[in-house]
Amino acid sequence: MEFFAEYAGFLARIVTLVVAILVVLVAIAALRGRNRRTASGHLDVRKLNDFYKDLRERLEHSVLDKAHVKAARKAEAKAAKKAKKAKQPAEQRSRVFVLDFDGDIKASATDHLRHEVTALLTMATEKDEVVVRLESGGGMVHSYGLASSQLARIRDAGVPLTVCVDKVAASGGYMMACIGEKILAAPFSIIGSIGVVAQLPNVHRLLKKHDIDFEVLTAGEYKRTLTVFGENTEKGRQKFQEDLETTHELFKGFVGRYRPKLDMAEIATGEVWLGMAALEKQLVDELRTSDEYLAERAKDADLFHLHYAARKSLQERVGLATATAVDRVLLNWWSRLSQQRFWQ
Repeated sequence: MEFFAEYAGFLARIVTLVVAILVVLVAIAALRGRNRRTASGHLDVRKLNDFYKDLRERLEHSVLDKAHVKAARKAEAKAAKKAKKAKQPAEQRSRVFVLDFDGDIKASATDHLRHEVTALLTMATEKDEVVVRLESGGGMVHSYGLASSQLARIRDAGVPLTVCVDKVAASGGYMMACIGEKILAAPFSIIGSIGVVAQLPNVHRLLKKHDIDFEVLTAGEYKRTLTVFGENTEKGRQKFQEDLETTHELFKGFVGRYRPKLDMAEIATGEVWLGMAALEKQLVDELRTSDEYLAERAKDADLFHLHYAARKSLQERVGLATATAVDRVLLNWWSRLSQQRFWQ
């Protein structure tokens, strides 16, 4: 009987502990759910001046002896004290807000760009500057149209806008870049592609060969001009081509609005140019990397990097991690294949 009494007491303690853990877990889940409903994301702000300062100090500690490092710190403290005496508050320094846009075919980065622009416009003035580090080969017209509109908000507010292209700004990417008052490009970056392209397969003959009918019913003469499964007509092709030409004209007009000195007949052919050639054609204003430009600006301005991070569910995080892993494997495979075929 004594054994059973001790066992019952032990079992009761275990059950109590399990119930307590479950209550805590339920409370945490409820709290996270409430936070998720009240806040869909958050804005991360990092001062880049501290980043550059840390790089320099780490290098100094590795290269210089203690006496030289001590003398450098003393000189900095003396300069800061002198500035304080002269009553030059930090607020008098201009501010540079740095944004990143890494574009895919759907311009998915617009989801955080719109919030970053909204945030900085609450306090940015004409004395400040916005620098966008842009990388994109273009994509869907409507998606990049919306992304471009976000940068246009900065121009319309009178805040100086600089776009830096280290790798590529083509098609929709250049649609965004042209809004900048200054476009800085690396010498071998890819610039241009002011054109419109659309392509789709058609398997109608294959279906017909196997006696498979596919019907397309529409209301409106041009509701469907080209189709993947149905039989395309010359009239439909002509209408589709007209739509492409109309979009191209709008694209050219948009670029010409922000860069009126461009010779559209020469550059709106869908071609791309490397940075050096793009400078000659006035597609960009200066050959310079974003690292060089920002490091120079950090000497006389306060640099703030803005990034809006959206909250993701567990399923989204797992899916993103899986997609990233697959992309990394495919990219490594493609890089190895390319290295075997192309050498510079």
